[in-house]
Amino acid sequence: MQPERKTDLDFPDILDKCRAYTDPQKVQALGVYPYFHPVQSSPGDEVIVDGQKCIMAGSNNYLGLVNHPKVKEAAAEAVRKFGSGCTGSRFLNGTLDLHLELEDRLAKFMKRPAAQVFSTGFQTNLGTISSLAAKSDAIILDRQDHACIVDGARLSYAKVYKFLHNDMDDLRKVISRVRNIVSGGILIIVDGVFSMEGDITNLPELVKIAEEYGAQIMVDDAHSVGVLGEHGAGTAEHFGLIDKVAITSGTFSKSFASLGGFIVGEKEVINFVKHKARALIFSASIPPSNAAAVIAALDIIEAEPERRERLWENARRMQKEFRDLGFDIGHTATPIIPIVVGDDMDAFVFWKALFENGVFTNPVISPAVPPGKAMIRTSFTATHTDEQLDRIVEAVARVGKQRGLIS
Repeated sequence: MQPERKTDLDFPDILDKCRAYTDPQKVQALGVYPYFHPVQSSPGDEVIVDGQKCIMAGSNNYLGLVNHPKVKEAAAEAVRKFGSGCTGSRFLNGTLDLHLELEDRLAKFMKRPAAQVFSTGFQTNLGTISSLAAKSDAIILDRQDHACIVDGARLSYAKVYKFLHNDMDDLRKVISRVRNIVSGGILIIVDGVFSMEGDITNLPELVKIAEEYGAQIMVDDAHSVGVLGEHGAGTAEHFGLIDKVAITSGTFSKSFASLGGFIVGEKEVINFVKHKARALIFSASIPPSNAAAVIAALDIIEAEPERRERLWENARRMQKEFRDLGFDIGHTATPIIPIVVGDDMDAFVFWKALFENGVFTNPVISPAVPPGKAMIRTSFTATHTDEQLDRIVEAVARVGKQRGLIS
């Protein structure tokens, strides 16, 4: 006797979870939904969002190059010469001489033997990490590492472990245990500057621990390149430890005012990744305009160190302003300055009030930060004027008092 066949209604529908997901609609109904608001002007320190003019205090345009005439002209000239896209991956027909020039420039700028460009910063870590770590290996992550690092580790076949955020004592405990478990190598991966908190990884102590246990280090310098270091080469240059970091990854969407990502390291390591990373091999290469924009940005960064100096003047001023007002800004030491609010909904309300006061920021909630640590993420650029910073301080102080965060 044949078993009775179930009807379609008896089977679970994989899309039911989507239909039941109403969290965004609830926040939208309250009028404080902060995401996907269209910017209706060119990106910069003053923008128009939803028809309202406001100061941008939530972008990663650290050196203020996104509207620089030389960067825009380089991008436009590349389109005129090469067209709008490459119609293929770097592995096959999508490599231009412009890409090779960019990789040569990046390697020299970062003071490493070789570089490889990816299509996005996210894909850079996704492809690099997943291609390097095998079943016998272990990956150790900081608990606040960026999502692309976490996802890259998940895609690998390695065992993944985590240590408490920027806690080198906990790292030592974790790695000592891991070294006795795994038969292969160990790769420690950290953000150079943590994208939400704005603090800098304790690289000197991390290097000591890694050397003691025979581990290699990878640093994601997405928010460090152009910002940290004597010449803007990132976290390793900042601490004088360039030769101690095996792989540095970075992105073009912050200081370089474009789109894409890269890694630098030993020639043998770069050669391995470029032939093994699926995120590179099976993705279209960055358009010529993006590559040319980064080259132009590199020219400006190298020729105008005063931009980085001005960025740090603004960053230190705003750190002091917010601390003096009584806000909890954590352990930030960079132009990324969080204002810890606590509750997720309170962060949305705070964001909306700032927006209504003419300041655009970013509310950050779990899982991007630990539960109960929701924050307003502010970030500053080399091109913010003193007058703009004054207006930001006034707005943040006004809303902070209204919300009871400061007295």
